[in-house]
Amino acid sequence: MKTKLTDNQQHFLDYLRQKIGRDGQAPSLRAAAGDLGVSHAAVAQMLKTLESKGYLRREGRYSRVLHLLHPAGQTAGLQHGQEIPIIGRITAGLPIYAQQEWDGTLLVDGRLFRGANLFALHVQGDSMEQAGIRNRDLAICEPRQYARNGEIVVALIHGEEATVKHFYLHREYIELRPANPRYQPMRYDFDEVLVQGRVIGIQRGPEGIDSIAPPEGAE
Repeated sequence: MKTKLTDNQQHFLDYLRQKIGRDGQAPSLRAAAGDLGVSHAAVAQMLKTLESKGYLRREGRYSRVLHLLHPAGQTAGLQHGQEIPIIGRITAGLPIYAQQEWDGTLLVDGRLFRGANLFALHVQGDSMEQAGIRNRDLAICEPRQYARNGEIVVALIHGEEATVKHFYLHREYIELRPANPRYQPMRYDFDEVLVQGRVIGIQRGPEGIDSIAPPEGAE
């Protein structure tokens, strides 16, 4: 049985339910402190207290992802966010989740983007423009070391350069095809290309809108 809450704790819990139910994710410490007129430290302490009393569960000490719990201790299911790493540098051999390779994290809707070990990667250039992937977008990827023809993949070329392209396997070579007529398809020997992931969605960069939309070819 859960420990009874004080009036202030109940008020904070109701606030979290309202924010998560509306936005699908928990507010930041800064936002919560501003909404409630208290300090960041007070918000952090309140979260710790609610967790110790069994009203919520946090995914990591500094993560914004938290789950409100039913009386039986089960997840209430109000929060849909999933925090995934933005990989600053792709290297051969996934999973590539060493903390030093991270370039921050991205909160995505867990109802749309499911699966373990998802990651995001900065897109550079406009070679996939007609597939809805623009310069400075974030490609949301599931780890993969294989691909089907036509899929949009993150591929490592010569063990050094990461690129986002349509993948095609031919009898004698691998073709990485752009989605922009200004760029030519590239052919590679089988040992020159390592598929590292399949693109399953896009987070618009600063040149576009701040929303998530699956690219063409990302089933």
